[in-house]
Amino acid sequence: MKLRDDSTEKNLLLEEKNRMLAEKQDYEIYAATLKERNRIAREIHDNVGHLLSRSILITGAAKAINASDALSPVLDDLDHSLNQAMTSIRTSVHDLHDESLNLKEAAESLTSDFTFCPVTLNYDMGFEVPREIKYCFISIVKEALSNVARHSNATLVQITMREHPALYQLCIEDNGTLEEGLSLSENNREALFSSRGIGLSNMNDRLKILNGNLQITIQKGFRLFITIPKEQEY
Repeated sequence: MKLRDDSTEKNLLLEEKNRMLAEKQDYEIYAATLKERNRIAREIHDNVGHLLSRSILITGAAKAINASDALSPVLDDLDHSLNQAMTSIRTSVHDLHDESLNLKEAAESLTSDFTFCPVTLNYDMGFEVPREIKYCFISIVKEALSNVARHSNATLVQITMREHPALYQLCIEDNGTLEEGLSLSENNREALFSSRGIGLSNMNDRLKILNGNLQITIQKGFRLFITIPKEQEY
């Protein structure tokens, strides 16, 4: 019996190491992609943006000294087109930059790819969410969904992202039930978290940097409630 238990524990540890390795590889690929996108964005800004700015200045000077009524509409159209091009370039550069990561789209992608059980997403965040908040929320949602699939019998997961005047809020809850023989006593609370593979310490470490708070409750399901204050610069 003990040999079987040891074998099971080794298999679980191996699975956990493989999962962490896969996540590390995913992060490295993601970081490399962001680095390349930022390089492209800088080149567009420095080269194409500079050429457009110079062309706009030249066009403005030409309009100022132009004495031909026939040329005025042409110069106006040229000026308008160049300014449109500059706006388009700025938008493209912003979209390429890592801070332009769309939190809602990233969360929707995670929920749509999750096949273990249905997931509902309630999203009520502003447009200017700090990059660190976005990455923190995405990482925690990814970890939480992974744990639901690995350690839960839930049939529904609800995710809420909400921005308040003074804080950002993330709530992830499922309707899973406790395993037979487990109770909610304080003595086995940490063991219960560990049995579900929550990675509680990793979440707390991530939130500590942002002065965030994590509350975990088990009542009619498993619930993560996270708040991060706004009154600081990230």
